[in-house]
Amino acid sequence: MRDTCVPSGVRLKDTGFGYTLSIVGGKYKMIIMYWLSENKVMRFNELKRSIGSITFKTLSIMLKEMEADGIIIREEFPQVPPKVEYSLSERGLTLMPLLSMMCEWGEQNMAPKG
Repeated sequence: MRDTCVPSGVRLKDTGFGYTLSIVGGKYKMIIMYWLSENKVMRFNELKRSIGSITFKTLSIMLKEMEADGIIIREEFPQVPPKVEYSLSERGLTLMPLLSMMCEWGEQNMAPKG
């Protein structure tokens, strides 16, 4: 077993750790994954309302990046008005244990309120 996932002399982006950060990094990607894991399928405006602080443009960019990375599935229905639904892909679902571990760590290490 190696001591670190970022060996010395290797650029971060060339490691598995760097790759994972490129997929889930950013202010909203993990939040989007959380909501999709909770609700299975969501439309754009549902995601926007659930997240609250995200702009339409930022949400659109994040969803496009996540679709390109194979983390989410975008399903468009041919109707008027257009209907688009988002869900986690099989690949995206494999990231859920990582989110769960982060939640558990946060619960165990959160500073007491008061």
